[in-house]
Amino acid sequence: MESAITVKPFRTKTETYRELLPQIESLISGEPDLIGDLANVASALRFSFPYYSWVGFYFNLGSILLLGPFQGKPACTRLEVGKGVCGTAAAENRTVIVPNVYEFPGHIFCDESSKSEIVVPLNKDNKVLAVLDIDSYDFNQFDEVDALWLEKIAQRLSYSLADSLISYCSWVSRRFHGAK
Repeated sequence: MESAITVKPFRTKTETYRELLPQIESLISGEPDLIGDLANVASALRFSFPYYSWVGFYFNLGSILLLGPFQGKPACTRLEVGKGVCGTAAAENRTVIVPNVYEFPGHIFCDESSKSEIVVPLNKDNKVLAVLDIDSYDFNQFDEVDALWLEKIAQRLSYSLADSLISYCSWVSRRFHGAK
């Protein structure tokens, strides 16, 4: 399996996503390791877009989103569903684009240098299993083009990894709540 991601420089967002999507699909195709798959996707996204400062996943444990694989500075380990950008996207099962995080009521600053953000849910049967969270150190970096392509990536991940996500979240949730 070829693991190198190759995206030509000086491309439009659409061209970059169009070139990156099949490479991401190749990375996860036939690979059963959930954590490895999500780590590789986070890395592929982070290093394909110079304006991405942080890319990662949070697993939905019901009332809590728990930090998963990511690329970037250390992050908040737990977020409440319904609070902040990630929690809002999870609670409402929709992509949330925030051009200016200072204008988002209840924004949670895991990295105080972050200026804009997009969060895309990964779901199966209309149940949010995880969210893909991406930050930028610049204002107004995310738009409908990002939403369209990141939703395609999330859909592909959901399709390929749903059973693993469900099993992992269930296992972590039992451990998180003290059950054995």
